[in-house]
Amino acid sequence: MVKDIICFTPKGRAIIDKLNNEAQLHGIAPANVFECFGAASGTLDKFVKSGFAENHALIFVGATGIAVRAVSPYVADKMSDSPVVVIDDAGQFVIPILSGHVGGANKLAIILARLIGAIPVITTSTDVNGAFSVDVFAEENHLTIKNREGIRKVSAKAIEGKPVTISIKDYPPKDKVDITIADETDAEYTLLLSPKKYTIGIGLKKDRDPDDVEKFIFDTLNVNNINICDVYAVCTIDIKQDEPAIVRFCSKYRIPLITFEAPVLARCEGDFTSSEFVKETVGVDNVCERAALLGAGSGGSIYMKRQAYEGMTVAIAKRR
Repeated sequence: MVKDIICFTPKGRAIIDKLNNEAQLHGIAPANVFECFGAASGTLDKFVKSGFAENHALIFVGATGIAVRAVSPYVADKMSDSPVVVIDDAGQFVIPILSGHVGGANKLAIILARLIGAIPVITTSTDVNGAFSVDVFAEENHLTIKNREGIRKVSAKAIEGKPVTISIKDYPPKDKVDITIADETDAEYTLLLSPKKYTIGIGLKKDRDPDDVEKFIFDTLNVNNINICDVYAVCTIDIKQDEPAIVRFCSKYRIPLITFEAPVLARCEGDFTSSEFVKETVGVDNVCERAALLGAGSGGSIYMKRQAYEGMTVAIAKRR
């Protein structure tokens, strides 16, 4: 998760410095820092607009009211909004105010609080009542929510202390597994979840334009009638794990990035599109197909073989 953090005073900057220093000591990537002192009002909107566009986690060091007013024009959907967290200017409290569950703002707030010795202030009902959270369950288990209206209904029953059951349909699966979470006293309160079925394998030349990479991936998905919500992971060779276009895509769409070393890719068995140029460059004859298949796990299969366009290659595998 890429994190952007903004402050409005020297005290706020001191908190950011402490936070980033502690993060690095614990092996956590530091946040990108923005300052909005004095009359630099345009900085605030630019910070929020770009953060939401890239689906970064936004951290405000300052008043909650400032954060609320700043993000309000860009709030659209609880399933895709950027996570937003506020730290007060004295570093005493850390408050997630948007996308606490699906976006991970609650978890982020707890981590930030531990790093600076503050108190996390969590207000989501399932958390404060110690109840089962269906959207967190779906996010942590890489499941697609097929009827989102069920989130509120099932969560309400869980908060009331009603029993909630989880059932798996059609196992072993022929094509997919449907997982139903329901209040066992009322069939109306049902949430249908489905495992994310596809992995994307990608290879590309260095410093490709992130917008071009995103468009190529979406064009490929659209041709194959695959929704981005059904993508389990993006997979590639380890030397591309910090490639800006790949990192941005995964961060923007909250998709895990799985990387493999060249010898591991080479040992993957299958009928792959071979390239001597790729082999001479990275040590294995094909990256995208091999990575997609390995990422799909045991029983996975190639769904779409290597497609190439202007220095980019994409393949799709289907999980069992």
